[in-house]
Amino acid sequence: MKLIDQFDTFLNDTVNLNQTRVGDLEKSIEAIKQAIRDSDWKPKIQSWAPQGSWAHKTIIKPVDQGEFDADLLVFVHPVEGWTARDYIEKLYEALRENSTYKDKLKRWSHCVTINYANERKIDVAPCVVNRIGARLEVCNRIDDEFERSEPVQYTDWLTAKNGYSGGNSFRKVTRLIKYMRDTKTRFTCTSVLLTTLLGYRIQSADKDTDAFADTPTALKTIFGRLDDWLQANNAKPTVSNPFLLEENFADAWTDDQYMNFRDKIHTYREWVDEAYDEEDRNESIAKWRRVFGDEFAASVDIDEGKSISKMAVAKLKESVSTAALFAGDLVDAIKSFGARALPAGFNKRPYMKAPKWRKARTGTFPIFVKAALYQSKGYNKLRDVVSLDPVPKGRWIEFTAVTSLGLPPSKDEFTVEWRVTNTDEAAYNARALRGGFYQSEGGQSRFEELSYRGVHLVEAFVVRKRDDALVAQSEPFRVLVE
Repeated sequence: MKLIDQFDTFLNDTVNLNQTRVGDLEKSIEAIKQAIRDSDWKPKIQSWAPQGSWAHKTIIKPVDQGEFDADLLVFVHPVEGWTARDYIEKLYEALRENSTYKDKLKRWSHCVTINYANERKIDVAPCVVNRIGARLEVCNRIDDEFERSEPVQYTDWLTAKNGYSGGNSFRKVTRLIKYMRDTKTRFTCTSVLLTTLLGYRIQSADKDTDAFADTPTALKTIFGRLDDWLQANNAKPTVSNPFLLEENFADAWTDDQYMNFRDKIHTYREWVDEAYDEEDRNESIAKWRRVFGDEFAASVDIDEGKSISKMAVAKLKESVSTAALFAGDLVDAIKSFGARALPAGFNKRPYMKAPKWRKARTGTFPIFVKAALYQSKGYNKLRDVVSLDPVPKGRWIEFTAVTSLGLPPSKDEFTVEWRVTNTDEAAYNARALRGGFYQSEGGQSRFEELSYRGVHLVEAFVVRKRDDALVAQSEPFRVLVE
């Protein structure tokens, strides 16, 4: 399911750099420009230009709430007798004379960085114009060499790609994938390399096509094309600057980093496709969260978790005439009217974690959950329990995964993980809606304490050890806590 509104909210609230920080950045940039103009730095300045994610409009909010980077190019005329190192060193020295910046400076190979602690870093990079013919060159301080560059044309190329995608979707997709990279930390890929790879996946013929109808569709399209291209390249390919072919952005990768990137993108492409194609809204939210994390559709936890009882009772009163005067909650409704009191789709809560294992193609089998009530964890068994059998708070339930033969799957061949999902106001107020996966505790069983009034869900997932494939998933066991 596309969930376009949820994507818009996720981008605005979580991924995009907020406008206040953008405004502060722009003020800092103007102050830096003026400080350089007023300094005794010798080069004659021709112009200024943003560079990198700031210029490309793909900058994102730091996922750790730390500093973000912005790049500023200063185009200058050549200074007779200066080497490449001089442009960096002397810019550094000139800014050190300014009391505002002298304690914020650091030199790198191609720039001078001004660090606003815990907020932002601005890299100022000199770019020499027409030192040899009609060409632009950045300065390598370490090697003391001039290096040809085409930053303005590269930015224009990305702007064109964004225009072909429509709806600003190329930039939005780039931000989303950078967010994935930074939150999951499962692959290595510099921003310029990642942005170039994605840019190459869009052509002029894509303009106004259904492949870029909206943000989630554009994400699916670009991910699919990137994965197809990576799978066709078994060894690390060349990823050239489209306007400077000798500049290979893929040089930043080791062979192992490339192969890991290739594998991870293939996995994430499958996850994106599954989330996009899922027709059930709650299940789709869970699958998109597997891609982006719990911040995606975060408000749904509040809406769906806290108010499930009220929504269920309201629907029950609409559909069952004898319930018109009913005044209890969902627990009372089930005790009075049975399972029909549960709303459609109850078994799929949007805050459930999606399974992380790929589904096995062979060797699957049915799995079931049986349950027993205990006085305390592991002691004094009281009775067996069936789904929606009322049980009191303060007791414990042992859940066991069993096959159609009534026996647990072999511990030598399989592991059993449990998805435990709570609902209703008591669990919400305790910040215990859960929805994640938990390991078995000896054998193929797990104990859970009965802490919150409501109807809760427990599911067994059987994973084959030899290939980490999901071979069985039970129906949810519904725990009715009084």
